[in-house]
Amino acid sequence: MEAKEFIMIYSEPTPNPETMKFVANRMILPDNSADFQTRESALRSPLATKLFEMPFVNGVFIMNNFITVSKISNVEWDNIIPSLKEFLKTYLESEATIIHKQEEVMDDANDTEAIKKIKLALEQHVKPAVEMDGGMISYKSFENGIVTVTMQGSCSGCPSSTMTLKAGIENLLKRLVPEVESVEAEAL
Repeated sequence: MEAKEFIMIYSEPTPNPETMKFVANRMILPDNSADFQTRESALRSPLATKLFEMPFVNGVFIMNNFITVSKISNVEWDNIIPSLKEFLKTYLESEATIIHKQEEVMDDANDTEAIKKIKLALEQHVKPAVEMDGGMISYKSFENGIVTVTMQGSCSGCPSSTMTLKAGIENLLKRLVPEVESVEAEAL
């Protein structure tokens, strides 16, 4: 009989007071992410669907080895963290499906040099910092000097995300890619 993998979950606050990052000691969704802002959008993820059954859950973001949960504002984290940790531990140990696969195609063949530099800067400098706070940032487009990105997880609706976008990401991209004039975020 094969030994069952022991899962450990710890919680970590994010800059967004309405979200909490739950980190596991193994990969949950490697090389991909999934953001569910509504109960209806979570249908392709059995894990997110189960989380939305909890009356205080307002959003779910899954990536790498963590799950970021958004709560409704009138519930305190101290009251729900233990039950969320126990639920996630049990769910992950059961090896149930996290998310149903969805094919994703990304065509890089037509990228200009500026777009390649933007994507590289986001990948190397921005994504790791954003992921540490329980979120994700993705390149969307670059037109007329404006970089459009999508922000997910704890970044979505975070009070400090606008400052991070303008003071941090925009300044970085302007320095690295002279063609960049501004950075805008698009909510999913």
